Amino acid sequence: MEKIVSLCKRRGFIFQSSEIYGGLNGLWDYGPLGVELKRNLKNYWWRVMVHERDDVVGMDGSILMNRAVWKASGHEDTFTDPMVDCRSCKARLRADQLVEKKGAKQCPVCGGKDLTEPRSFNLMFKTYVGATEDESSITYLRPETAQAIFVQFKSILDVSRKKLPFGVAQIGKAFRNEINPRNFTFRSREFEQMELEYFCRPEEGMKLLEYWKEERLKFYEDIGIARDKLHVLTVPDEERAFYSKGTYDIEYDFPFGRQELEGVAYRTDYDLSQHQKASGKSLEFSHDRDNIPETAAASKWIWNDFANIA
Repeated sequence: MEKIVSLCKRRGFIFQSSEIYGGLNGLWDYGPLGVELKRNLKNYWWRVMVHERDDVVGMDGSILMNRAVWKASGHEDTFTDPMVDCRSCKARLRADQLVEKKGAKQCPVCGGKDLTEPRSFNLMFKTYVGATEDESSITYLRPETAQAIFVQFKSILDVSRKKLPFGVAQIGKAFRNEINPRNFTFRSREFEQMELEYFCRPEEGMKLLEYWKEERLKFYEDIGIARDKLHVLTVPDEERAFYSKGTYDIEYDFPFGRQELEGVAYRTDYDLSQHQKASGKSLEFSHDRDNIPETAAASKWIWNDFANIA
């Protein structure tokens, strides 16, 4: 990895953010070649996912949204990672980063066993909107792009006049206050997502989940990634989000091991139902008033993950 990081800097692909001041962990700037590579991939993704399809439209949502969005989606209460501190070397770690030897959890940095109990750590960056910093002005830098699509579903449906099934695509920045950014750009605090939410009737959901899994694998092959480097993990029931009827992780053999490159999930009607309930506004499909569409395939590709391949 050190050789890759060094090469990226020398060739003008990626620099450490704020480097002359010592940098800021988990944040990166793209140089002259990096920004062109990034733009080419984004443009190709948009062409394949939006311009070459009749069933997908695009949008560009704002980074800051009403706090009520994150309450309704569950992010404010549950978007957390379990955090552990090592009392020996003072390292701060996610609980799933601990190594286990002879039945005991150990710090991966120093091997120490004097660890704190796991405690929840909210991954959203809090900020304030307006002139005062009080409870009424709190919001968050968005941790994902999907919620903008869900809360604008009705407006997009009204102006696009699409029939089910159809999708909404978006490319945009997202922010997560990672406990321990690592593996170059793979685990970053600011990153860019390329996302599709594809809406359908319930009986079409599982079929479309399979369809989009294959479409996304084909996309990676089309941009030159060897198929034998890609792996599809069927996420088991106990590890899936409670609202998901099926989830696939498309994984890649990175220099630091096999890790998730993209997720494709059948999210059911959870998101639209939550926002309809919280806002009091109808998000039902106009041609079928007794049914809220389900999200058959939430395809989420994070550019920063891909940068480790490029």
